[in-house]
Parts: sequence; C-alpha cells; structure tokens
Amino acid sequence: MLIHRRFLLGLVAGQMAVLPFLAPRPARADDAAAANDPRFAPRTLGSDQAPIKVMEFFSLTCTHCAAFSRETMPEVKAKLIETGKVQMIYRDFPLDRVALMAAMVARTLPPERYEPFVSALFASQDHWAFDRQSDPRDELAKMAGLAGLSRAAFDAAIADKALEQFILAGQQKAEDEYHVDSTPTFAANGRSHAGEMTFAAFSAFIGAENG
Repeated sequence: MLIHRRFLLGLVAGQMAVLPFLAPRPARADDAAAANDPRFAPRTLGSDQAPIKVMEFFSLTCTHCAAFSRETMPEVKAKLIETGKVQMIYRDFPLDRVALMAAMVARTLPPERYEPFVSALFASQDHWAFDRQSDPRDELAKMAGLAGLSRAAFDAAIADKALEQFILAGQQKAEDEYHVDSTPTFAANGRSHAGEMTFAAFSAFIGAENG
C-alpha cells in the first residue's frame, strides 16, 4: 500500500495534535537566494556522470520510504551507485509537519551528511516519528545532535521560513510536473513508479537489470 496524503492523519495522529498538517503552497523559492544558499542545492548520491538519473520523491515519515531505504537501498548503493551506473536525486515530498521539519533539518546539515542522516532517520523512524510517548521535535533534535547540529542551530533550522518555503515549493512542483501524490515515487528515463520496490524491480524499472 502506498502512503497518500489523505491517510497521513491517521498514521501520525499523535504528532498532529502538537504539529498540525501543513499543506504545500505554490510559492517558489527565490532563484538568487537558492544560488547562494547551500541548503537549496540538489541533494544527490552517486556520480554526476552516471548514465542513469533516478529521482526519489520521499517523505521522512513514510513507512514505505523507510522500508525501501532499509531493504533495497543498500543493494542499490553497492551494485548501481558505487559502480557509477546510477545517481540518485533526492526530492523532498513531506506528507506532514513532522516530515517537513525533518527535511528542513536534513538540508541544514552539510551536503555530505545529508544522505547518512536521512538513512539514519529512516532506520529509526519508529522511535523519533511515531513514538507517542515522546515529542518528535525533541527526538529529532537528538538525532540532529548526533549528526553535529547544535540545539540552537536545530531550532533556527525548523523556524526558517525561507527553507520551509523552498521545500514546499519543490513539493508543489513535483505535483504539477510529475503528478506525484504518494511516496515513495521514483522517476527515471521519462517514466515514474509509485511505491517501494525490491532491488530486482528497481533495476528493471530503471533499465539496469542487464547492466
């Protein structure tokens, strides 16, 4: 089953009482600001010269995104990314306020820490995102601290309206241009696929099963 927006309130009801759902707005980030702010730069994994570019639209509170990260991505890294065949391009598509906050924190870290932090968030998603006995903001701050972000920098990151708007504008663009409405969604070679995949299915989708 895919994670659609309309199902998220049920999945994160505990968090939503404190952090209400925030729908994306159509405003776009300022191009000049984006050019000068490393937080707005693309987040990728793999060589820029890789012949296959794969966009992944994901939400950090999506359980299916987490499953893909845990179960399929290690093999994708070893067999496709590290061999220079594929470059992954990460596209934020937060399905709720908690996911938006996590995406803002991830982009505040230095680019080289982005993918390891995202992977760590997926690996511990049940703890920081869905534990109703704790505040997701505090748990996320602890995770960010382990990645080298101070609490002051964390608080500044999740309060940054320019960063928030940049992410939401990218989400709106994904809806408008790629018709994304669930996570994870993958786009490559002019095609898209919604839903997590096994390594074999992923390889077939991107045309790398014989490569």
